[in-house]
Amino acid sequence: MTTPESPTRPPRSRLLVADVLRLGTAGLRARPARAILSALGIAIGIAAMISVVGISASSQAALNQKLASLGTNLLTATAGKSIFGDPTELPGDTVGKIRLIDGVEKASSVGLLAQNVYRSPLSDPAASGGISAMAADLQLLDVVGGSVRSGTWLNAATGAFPTVVLGDTAARRLGVVTPGTEIWLGGKLMTVIGILNPVVLAPELDTSALMGDQAATELFGFRGNPTTVYERSSDEAVPRVRALLAPTISPEAPNQVEISRPSDALAAKNAADQTFTGLLVGLGSVALLVGGIGVANTMIISVLERRREIGLRRALGAGKGHIRVQFLVEALLLSAFGGILGMILGAGVTAGMAIANNWPFTLPAETVAVGLGATVVIGAIAGLYPAIRAARTPPTAALSS
Repeated sequence: MTTPESPTRPPRSRLLVADVLRLGTAGLRARPARAILSALGIAIGIAAMISVVGISASSQAALNQKLASLGTNLLTATAGKSIFGDPTELPGDTVGKIRLIDGVEKASSVGLLAQNVYRSPLSDPAASGGISAMAADLQLLDVVGGSVRSGTWLNAATGAFPTVVLGDTAARRLGVVTPGTEIWLGGKLMTVIGILNPVVLAPELDTSALMGDQAATELFGFRGNPTTVYERSSDEAVPRVRALLAPTISPEAPNQVEISRPSDALAAKNAADQTFTGLLVGLGSVALLVGGIGVANTMIISVLERRREIGLRRALGAGKGHIRVQFLVEALLLSAFGGILGMILGAGVTAGMAIANNWPFTLPAETVAVGLGATVVIGAIAGLYPAIRAARTPPTAALSS
């Protein structure tokens, strides 16, 4: 007994990769201006994200380089207040005692003088310019990592005479450009022998007129009590030295001595910059979302304009899956083009800012990966609904419209 053979189903039609790419680019090639404008929305969002993160990373790399060159092992000690809120003083032998701590490499200090600084005796007494007069230890510049822009630093000879070295800001406020100029300090003419570059880890020195301890003692009655003490030790010894500084300086009242690490302030500033960067990345994400909406809008309009093409392909045997793939790939290619363009623009902006500010160019690899991933996700989301809508279009309705 013979049984009728079951009908064999024809093999399922499949699109080759080359066909998928050809069909996916057909709509883009037919309307290049529209495709470019839609891709620009994605490009702007990606460029914003990459440039903001890249500029922030380059700035942080520059800060890390600067800290590495200056050293993060600088500690400062200043006089605090008593339990009654009264100001206190550091002992006159503070620097000597600190130098005896195991692990301390070098130490120095400055002492604030209650004297005003003016450009000349004819200056308005009320216009002091916020410049402080200070007695400086001769090793100060080496300890704080400062440098002289013009002239020379104090030494054993000049430190005994009425001479001063001006900080960068102090020199600008006084209008002093070259050494040899005289200024009016505490009712006496003082000769400027040097001008400093900005001191990153001790910015209070930028607004100071610094003289030797001996001159400060003879001219203004300086008693040798430092206002701020600067200390350097190895990076490994910093935590231990930091714990010993206050008890060493004032064994009877260590709580009246304040210890700080200037590099921590720079790190805090960088953390604030990172927070601001997060805000900007959020704005870039909004721009990216707007670009994705633009892509989706372009794809929906493309589906409406190409209904006859869709109907003809369906009538010739194209399945719903073929149509979905065609429009989904088209959206992915459109987003990918915008993403690549955005990455190029973002990297270019980052490089330009790095060159302009003399920063090392830094662009985290994860940022590029996130940018690529974002373009793929946006392309998929933007093209999903138009692709499904195109696939559901009945051939007869499409051809008759």
